[in-house]
Order: sequence, then C-alpha cells, then structure tokens
Amino acid sequence: MKLIVRLILLAGLLALAVWSWGFFFPTPQKIIEKRLVKLARLASFTSKDGNIKRLADTERISLLLAQNIQVVVDVPGGRETMFDNREELLQAALAARPAVKELVVQFTDIGVVVNSDGKSAAALLTLKAKIGAEPDWFIEELRVTFKNTNDDWLVTRVETVKPLQ
Repeated sequence: MKLIVRLILLAGLLALAVWSWGFFFPTPQKIIEKRLVKLARLASFTSKDGNIKRLADTERISLLLAQNIQVVVDVPGGRETMFDNREELLQAALAARPAVKELVVQFTDIGVVVNSDGKSAAALLTLKAKIGAEPDWFIEELRVTFKNTNDDWLVTRVETVKPLQ
C-alpha cells in the first residue's frame, strides 16, 4: 500500500515538474502564439472604448512590431494594401479607428514554424475580423513572419496567403 501511495506521489511530482518547466520556459512557438493573441486583443475595440484607450492600445501594438515591418494584405473591397514601416502602419490604424465604431479581431488555426537558426519564424493563421455592425466576418489567411531579437519576437512581415487558382 505504501508503495502505491509513493508511486502516485512520484507521478504527481513528475507531472508538476513537467508543467512547471513548460510554464516558466515556454517554447518559441508558444511565445509567438501568445504574442499573436495579444496583438488581436490590442487591435480589437468597442464603441465604449475611449480615445485614450485606443491610442494606448495602438502604442502597445507598436511594441510587437519591427521598425521596418512590411505589410501586404488584401482588404475588404478586393484591393491590396501595403505598408513599409511601423509608423506608416500605426498612422493608418489611428486614422481608421474613428471611422469604425467597433472591431473584433481573432487569429485562429495558428501554426508556427521556427527556423533552424532560432532567429526567425513564420506563422500561418486565419484572421477573422468583425467590422462595425457588419453581419459577416471578414476572413483572410495570413502568413506572419517574426524575427528573434535579444528581448522578444517581433513581427517583420504580414502578407495575405493567396489561394491556389
């Protein structure tokens, strides 16, 4: 009986150690997934959010992006939009926020692949966005490229994944 109790305690301690290791030392994939979830949360806003909160969230978004970020995405209406640096992207975001009362952003189906050098990674994901009172969700498949700096993973490129025709 004592042996069974000891084995159960040992198994519990082992499970706690494995969980603790994953919690305190997450893999690059987990770190990037958390950053993407944070980015979606910061990009979302409601009509009840004040201008100061919207401005603060936009500033927080800038901390997740590389200075020389490149964005090439298809937007509603069938046109392609491009940005070549962080300031240009953030100015466009700030300019668009007053025109939209509400924006809900979600990233789903996130798959992250870290390059063998450990200094860059790419994430394939599905962007789901609900804009204002529109009944339909805007859905787009994206490839997001990251670089590993000394401190964190920064987004360096965002592009629409074109379906095969």
